[in-house]
Amino acid sequence: MGYVVLHLDKSPDNEVPMTAHIARTKMPPNAMPELTYLNEELGEFPEGVADRTEAINHRLEHAGLTRKIGTNQVRVIRVMLTGTQEDMLRIVQEGRLKAWCTDNLAWLRKTFGAENVVSAVLHMDEATPHIHAAVVPIVTGERRKVRKEKTDETGKRKYRTKSTARPRLCADDVMSRIKLKRVPRHLCRSNGQIRTAKRYRRLERPTRYNTGILPQRHCPTAEFAGQYRRTTPH
Repeated sequence: MGYVVLHLDKSPDNEVPMTAHIARTKMPPNAMPELTYLNEELGEFPEGVADRTEAINHRLEHAGLTRKIGTNQVRVIRVMLTGTQEDMLRIVQEGRLKAWCTDNLAWLRKTFGAENVVSAVLHMDEATPHIHAAVVPIVTGERRKVRKEKTDETGKRKYRTKSTARPRLCADDVMSRIKLKRVPRHLCRSNGQIRTAKRYRRLERPTRYNTGILPQRHCPTAEFAGQYRRTTPH
């Protein structure tokens, strides 16, 4: 049974190296250069924007933010979408890759906002086809902290509230636990299983735990070390 891979990664750092990786101006060792011509940018950049990094900065500059962006603030969320290798290759062989890309791009824009999805690139030069997307977490509405404070006891000093229509940069609102639980189970037109990264590693990678060599229950450090020594070949 196949599964969907949806990986989201907050990035406050410089995006130039990641842009070079995605645009293949710096070729990674696991890529096949003879297939790089099949890679495709699924969206369009604004006028005067040349690449993914410029698209991120363009969105931040034209979003109407009133607060200065902090040095450690998340400016972009890296999103990677794919499925099992067998399922993705079958989608390619059956001629459904274009529809798969269209569905995923439509979901990204509906979920995060069309203006926030500044780049989406299909990679065909690796073992499994996948999409790299860049989402700038511009949101509006009431902050989660304010909603929580409203439930506290009254009698505290009140301050003038700010407009909820004002755009702000907040990755925590975009990647809240409640919103991530709403991810649909048909993104990759696969069999619809969604697994967390932890569960994926447990199920797919041959470790000492899922091969039965060591127990999965929690035990004190000393006991664990003794079991490890007894089961490890010398």
